[in-house]
Amino acid sequence: MMRWVALAAVLASPVSAGTLEGRLVTFTVETWDVRETPLLAARGRTVTVGQGVEFGLDREGFTAGLDVVPVNVEIGPTRIELSYPKGIGRFYESRFNGYVLRFETDCALFENVAIDPAGTSMKVTEVWAEAGALFINVSGLGYGPQSTLALDLEVADCPLS
Repeated sequence: MMRWVALAAVLASPVSAGTLEGRLVTFTVETWDVRETPLLAARGRTVTVGQGVEFGLDREGFTAGLDVVPVNVEIGPTRIELSYPKGIGRFYESRFNGYVLRFETDCALFENVAIDPAGTSMKVTEVWAEAGALFINVSGLGYGPQSTLALDLEVADCPLS
């Protein structure tokens, strides 16, 4: 009898079966040569992943000569898509200049991250995961209204926090 109660408790607990849907995520823009001393750490924004565009960032004002490039970020159950609705230019070049998405979780959320070449026009080569965080380096790359980046993710079965 106790086994059935334990099984019922496990089945009733909220689990995200390999999806980002419903997860709390904080999106920030960071620029650094040395991670511990960033040149820019933009104001983070936190939302729950759902339908439509989760983040629509615009310029925030210059900090140490750097500013945020307007970007839209749409997060699906196992995919993240970025687009650049305003302006044309080139990202400041540094060891890391890009995006950090930190998902609220106590486990290693990402089992695999892959750039989707069919949905990506930018030459992004450096994307990595650390526990519940995803880092996307766009340092030195060009951007504009035709620029896109699509990531396909293999998401672990981590409980929602």
